[in-house]
Amino acid sequence: MYTGKLVFAQLMEHLPLHTFRRCVARYRAEHKVKRFSCLDQYLCMAFAQLTYRESLRDIEACLRAQSTKLYHLGIRSQVSRNTLANANARRDWRLYADFAQRLIATARRLYANDSFGVALAETVYALDATTIDLCLSVFPWAHFRSTKAAVKLHTLLDLRGAIPSFIHISDGKLHDVNVLDLLLPEPGAFYVMDRGYLDFERLHRLHVAQSFFVTRAKSNLRAERRYSRPVDRSTGLICDQTVVLSGFYSHQGYPAPLRRVKYRDPDSGQRLVFLTNNFDLPALTIAELYRCRWKVELFFKWIKQHLRIKAFFGTSENAVKTQIWIAISVYVLVAIVKKRLALPSSLYENLQILSLTLFERTPLDQLLTHTETDRNTPQSRNQMNLFE
Repeated sequence: MYTGKLVFAQLMEHLPLHTFRRCVARYRAEHKVKRFSCLDQYLCMAFAQLTYRESLRDIEACLRAQSTKLYHLGIRSQVSRNTLANANARRDWRLYADFAQRLIATARRLYANDSFGVALAETVYALDATTIDLCLSVFPWAHFRSTKAAVKLHTLLDLRGAIPSFIHISDGKLHDVNVLDLLLPEPGAFYVMDRGYLDFERLHRLHVAQSFFVTRAKSNLRAERRYSRPVDRSTGLICDQTVVLSGFYSHQGYPAPLRRVKYRDPDSGQRLVFLTNNFDLPALTIAELYRCRWKVELFFKWIKQHLRIKAFFGTSENAVKTQIWIAISVYVLVAIVKKRLALPSSLYENLQILSLTLFERTPLDQLLTHTETDRNTPQSRNQMNLFE
């Protein structure tokens, strides 16, 4: 008797499989592959992310224990750790990167009208990077220091919905500011960055592309004040000025005027100096935009805690990038399901529930919707009372 699809299969129904097949064809990832397709590989790795598996042997043991249900999960081949390891090492990681970007585009459309704490119609991005430490003897390709290896996740986070719109994976030696060369500036969008991205020549490219940026100034910034606007000091603002860079190289890199906003944080008492090329927004909004930059820090903390991107199933560069991109796509997929089903629970709660219920047949919307049980429900008359 048919009793419904497994929870894992219901979740994977939200994947655009026609897009996945086009990505496979683009990179000829299944050339001379007789069994264990790219979709089988993706589903196994997605299962590992959702259930917090720690090794290839762990994945193999769990899926073989449910071998009668593999077909209903969508996996058409028997799972072997050697086969999965070879697939992760040899199949082009760009296949999964492209597929994750398609999911990101879908998620951004779903979250386009969400609020992120500032009343602003334009798109706002937070740019930052995080480092994942590795063992140098096991990952010799990920150069970082003389005795240490690492990979960096350079992320451009859309603050509406906390969806990563751009991710670049590099070794630990690549400086953060170099990622600005890889971005395609979006006219009218705001890019919020910390002082690590303060390169005036690269910032001027954003300005020429009609994009806006908000960043912090360094203590040795040399600039001449041209105009001051009145500010309400009770809000924490100290000054709002139009300045021109006076340093020789900085002025060559950015010859246009800049806006300098000095703000005192009421919580910590710290004085912060912001630089931006936007002269229309209120000065307090500029400070609030920079405060929202912390969402990218929270995003990094969240994915490191709840996705398998700190312990890797393979040691090659291709295997590491494959695992990271599949992990990101699973994160975005759960965010898409949350929005499509209008779930009130958080992504964390949804992931915790899914990790324990992938082999059940409960409808997904009922499973992820919290319903409180009525404690006042009368007991059955057939139930004996111990204290009578």
